[in-house]
Amino acid sequence: MAVAAVAHYTLSDTPYALWVRGELADEINLPNDGSRVEVIGGEIVVSPAPAFRHNRVAKAIDRAMYAAETADPGFRWESVQTNELNLVPVRDGCVPDLIIMDKQVAERVDDEDRRHVLPHEVEAVVEITSPSNAGYDRPPRLVQAPGTKWSAYAQSGIPFYLLVDRDPQMPGVTLYGEPDVQAGTYEPLHTWKFGEIIRLPEPLGFEIDTERWKPWTE
Repeated sequence: MAVAAVAHYTLSDTPYALWVRGELADEINLPNDGSRVEVIGGEIVVSPAPAFRHNRVAKAIDRAMYAAETADPGFRWESVQTNELNLVPVRDGCVPDLIIMDKQVAERVDDEDRRHVLPHEVEAVVEITSPSNAGYDRPPRLVQAPGTKWSAYAQSGIPFYLLVDRDPQMPGVTLYGEPDVQAGTYEPLHTWKFGEIIRLPEPLGFEIDTERWKPWTE
């Protein structure tokens, strides 16, 4: 059972500034156990290392992109797992499960040896929900609700957001697009059930087999 907890810290700087400098984990004495530290809606969010099924979903998306590249040498996209994404417009710092970006852009970031990827360099983000932090990945339940990745990605102008929701009460996949940077909202473009073939529209243009995808165990 996942339990949300609130802790209070006296910080030497804002959470976002510490995150950008790579100092936030040390500032809050986060153990080196695979946990992720993010700043979402100005709040510090610590998530445990993802579970096996979660990681297999990410791997399936990687494999689908590799298959698309094998079939078409002109396939332009590359995925990067759990890389820091600096959402400069909203001063949040996230670690998406997958970032999808143009290969040439990825090579430039690699050549510059940068820690962070920036929103304008990203075509799509993928989040795979876990019991402890699913609420941060989904659209806010109320229009004025603060702080979700869904709204932060939209405000930062990232073109597509693929949400793989493993909640056993509502498992499925939704592709969001058409971000409204002022409102911080996306339009739902397509939905799929687990077991179906995801056919992502252009410009992404690849397919993902979800036959083996399963909800988390309650």
